[in-house]
Amino acid sequence: MVEKHIKYIISIEKKKDDFASVVMEHLRLNGAYWGLTTLDVLGKLDAVDQDEVVSWIMQCQDQSGGFGGNIGHDPHLLYTLSAIQVLALFDKIDVLDIEKLDIASLQNEDGSFFGDIWGETDTRFSYIAICSLALLQRLDKINVEKAVEYIVNCKNLDGGFGCAPGAESHAGQIFCCVGALAILGSLDHVDKDLLGWWLCERQVKSGGLNGRPEKLPDVCYSWWVLSSLIMIDRVHWIDKKKLVDFILDCQDKEKGGISDRPDDAVDVFHTYFGVAGLSLLEYPGLKAIDPAYALPVDVVNKIFLTT
Repeated sequence: MVEKHIKYIISIEKKKDDFASVVMEHLRLNGAYWGLTTLDVLGKLDAVDQDEVVSWIMQCQDQSGGFGGNIGHDPHLLYTLSAIQVLALFDKIDVLDIEKLDIASLQNEDGSFFGDIWGETDTRFSYIAICSLALLQRLDKINVEKAVEYIVNCKNLDGGFGCAPGAESHAGQIFCCVGALAILGSLDHVDKDLLGWWLCERQVKSGGLNGRPEKLPDVCYSWWVLSSLIMIDRVHWIDKKKLVDFILDCQDKEKGGISDRPDDAVDVFHTYFGVAGLSLLEYPGLKAIDPAYALPVDVVNKIFLTT
């Protein structure tokens, strides 16, 4: 199915006027990250024009330094990380004016982060800021101790983490909190057995994973749950073969792409998380992906081992 998935990803880039592309215009930079990282994990990043992609990304940068989801859109941490990640794929982080990209200014006194100038806080933004600054090698610009303290304050009695202190545990937020703590070398704050139990209970009879109790399985949690289990060394607590089979059953065997559940419509979001999940499961023929940085391991190594 690799060639069909590649054709599917490339076909999305060419569709700029259909309904799906128009309604997702504000997320195009995120879509570029999902699609291009999928191509890289499949070993086919050279199927796209690198210079064209880099030029478009830089046009998404706002005068404030942050990146919007598309040209002319407001900047937000969500899109800024995707821009940094895509530039990392092409080994082009050096085109950034890092001093202009003032992510540290979005940190609050309690250690949390705003997503943009409008002031929403969320542990997603903590992860995004920390991951971005780590990739730029600028973690010294923030109060790391306060950042860790805020994330730990979002830990619940079940071992999981929510979007804010006292908020419900959710697999997506758990990835953000565990990923941020892993990057900062602070996983000692995680109760690995308790959290591992909560995460492994996300596997349902079909082999798929859900994000919260009593929810349907979804391919995207093949990333959120798996990566967290790997970072806390508890991935052996789930049935990996059944999860592989679930992801493969979500493929469109005629046109390529992966859906949230078998027989649903495919999209680039689930295609990325499905392929990334298979990579974490060491599926043959796929490049290894880093569970904390959500980038191929060779890309991460090039940043941290050659400087």
